[in-house]
Amino acid sequence: MVTGANSGMGKVVAQGLAREGATVVMVCRDLRNGQKAQNEIKLTTGNTAIDLLIADLSSQRAVRRLVQEFKQRNSSLHVLVNNAGAHIQKRVLSADGIEMNLAVNHLSSFLLTNLLIDVLRTGETARIINVASNAMTRTIDLYDIQSERSFVPMRVYGQAKLQMVLCTYALARRLTGTGVTVNALHPGITATNLVDVAVHERFSPLIARPLVFILKHFLQTPEQGAKTALYLATSSIVEGVTGKYFVKGREKPSVPISYDVALQERIWKLSKTLVGLDQYH
Repeated sequence: MVTGANSGMGKVVAQGLAREGATVVMVCRDLRNGQKAQNEIKLTTGNTAIDLLIADLSSQRAVRRLVQEFKQRNSSLHVLVNNAGAHIQKRVLSADGIEMNLAVNHLSSFLLTNLLIDVLRTGETARIINVASNAMTRTIDLYDIQSERSFVPMRVYGQAKLQMVLCTYALARRLTGTGVTVNALHPGITATNLVDVAVHERFSPLIARPLVFILKHFLQTPEQGAKTALYLATSSIVEGVTGKYFVKGREKPSVPISYDVALQERIWKLSKTLVGLDQYH
């Protein structure tokens, strides 16, 4: 399963897994764009085992419905790539009353992963890959977790990605001995729709269009950005490796605060509360 699979890195990851002969479940927000990407991947890879599920991952209800639909069609899952993300430049709330950067960049994958743990554990091994970012912050304001007092877009995005990494490490401990591994990665600064949206939300169309054109000449392609996720999903070299952070296919340290076990546990419990999740500990 690959989230955010209709464009950018998510599409490249889905395509790469399809080329390996995998049955791929693409999770997309928009039906039309999802179907277009699905058909393209089938055509370019010759793999027709490409399923499509539609969900707005900012909605916890939609995530739960997605999981129900997946389980109706499938009894196991071997790889979960939590790729979907967004740079949101203004403070807006999700349908659940959660600040949108937090809802999309951390809580959606947190909830999705936990609801899929049972099917991930049905086989001997499975892999969870969380697409984080080196933009993660080096500190976290536990008393303003939803950015009500202060909203600085890049910091809010980075704080959500830090929470993703903290919970990656917390989940790795919980899955010790199960055969399910979980790792996080930084894909590099990549020319994806996230860049387009971030620039267009900050600048007028007159400035944004040429700026995006210039920026994309200096950024990685989605194919380059997807390499580490595909490596973690398919390589025998990382079989059994868990609770690590990768950059350019190599294990690297994340920010110092991310290794604070007490903080990991605090964010894990807080995240459970925010998504109404009490079944899995």
